Amino acid sequence: MSNTPFGFSNSDDPDRENDTGDQSGSDRDKNAGGPGDFGFGAGGFPQGGFDPAALGQMLTQFGQLLSGMGTSMGSGEQSGPVNYDLAKKLARQQMGSVTPVTQGNSEAIADATRLAELWLDAATTLPAGASKTLAWTPNDWLDNTLDTWKRLCDPVAEKVSGMWAQGLPEEARQMAGPMLGMMSQMGGLAFGSQLGQALGQLSKEVLTSTDIGLPLGPAGTGALLPAAVGRFSKGLEQPDREILVFLAAREAAYQRLYSHVPWLRQRLLATVEEYARGITMDFSAIEDMVKGLDPSALGDPSQLENILQQGAFEPQTTPEQKQALERLETLLALVEGWVEVVVASALHDRLPGVAALSETLRRRRATGGPAEQTFATLVGLELRPRKVREAAQLWNRLTSESTIDSRDRVWAHPDLLPDSSDLDNPDAFVDRVLGGGEDGGNFDNPMAQLEATEARERAEEAERGGGNRDDEPQP
Repeated sequence: MSNTPFGFSNSDDPDRENDTGDQSGSDRDKNAGGPGDFGFGAGGFPQGGFDPAALGQMLTQFGQLLSGMGTSMGSGEQSGPVNYDLAKKLARQQMGSVTPVTQGNSEAIADATRLAELWLDAATTLPAGASKTLAWTPNDWLDNTLDTWKRLCDPVAEKVSGMWAQGLPEEARQMAGPMLGMMSQMGGLAFGSQLGQALGQLSKEVLTSTDIGLPLGPAGTGALLPAAVGRFSKGLEQPDREILVFLAAREAAYQRLYSHVPWLRQRLLATVEEYARGITMDFSAIEDMVKGLDPSALGDPSQLENILQQGAFEPQTTPEQKQALERLETLLALVEGWVEVVVASALHDRLPGVAALSETLRRRRATGGPAEQTFATLVGLELRPRKVREAAQLWNRLTSESTIDSRDRVWAHPDLLPDSSDLDNPDAFVDRVLGGGEDGGNFDNPMAQLEATEARERAEEAERGGGNRDDEPQP
């Protein structure tokens, strides 16, 4: 599975220099763009003004490129920036044969979930969130999660596809006309191809509907995938039934959080959209994309994907995007850390192997499991295990030094949640909640807590700017 989001990467982000999906320096130089064969300068257009003849030559070469696509353009209806029909077909091809869910599988999952829900009641104030927990095949997972994948993928794909037109001056856009639509369709095929391969692989690896941390399935529906659970259980020392109860408890805990924290689902998706809005790219790289291509070789979507991976869609990471990714990473770490703590609290006296199972999942995440790969494919995000571990430590200390109720009240409003700096220094956050900090005594009063947080942020901003401004209220 690719570690780059839809044919591009965040290789210019210094914070991700150790990610396995980053390009080497030579690849970055190769994809940096430069003067092309169309009379365009490094910025993508002639410095003396718009040259219709040069544009015509460029569009002619693009026409030759697209003429080799053949039946690929008719491989599925496309009404948006991603060809999801193609994505579903490729995903199902990659799944291969699917083992049907047996009656025994369904009954075992239902029994494990009922037991897990009973034990979770004592570990969290959030009530049960799933009205039903089902046994899914990989096909079921694909069908039931595709709507959420569309919400995650469309903002990024729309922005990338729009770069074709945004990179041209108005006169060029008028001349290009239908050609821009063909380019957009080509991009939709390539995006659909990459997404289909990612989802096909992921469908065989995920253990539950929330295995990557997001509520991918329908609201109020939990799910476990028996085939993947069986493969996961092989080689582990714990009995299969204990493993099933452990995974059912994690799924139930995620469902409680996403069902009873109404802003959480939308906040996660909105952060992805915020990231997408900041995407920019160097249009000159498009010139390099069409140089030396053989149109006759473009008979299938995989060839189109290779084209778009040659650097034409290399994004320029902005400070706003980095902030959005940090917020998304932090929020996902807080979710997973909370689930880990709640499940451990509910099961540790009942399942002797819960600590070992938790560590197994941590190692699975640390070695590049489906969560990291999928988010890297979508938005260039790697879920760092260190952040998850820090989040779990924060929730653990808050639970042990306060009450379960105080811990769960942190989810009452997004502004009450720890931020990235709090994960690096959890003691300070816990002290604030418990009253050891300057605003800790206001924690039971959300409005007072928000006012104190805003005052602290204003003070920090003023300090970064060299001192408080006269027109800024003092904290």
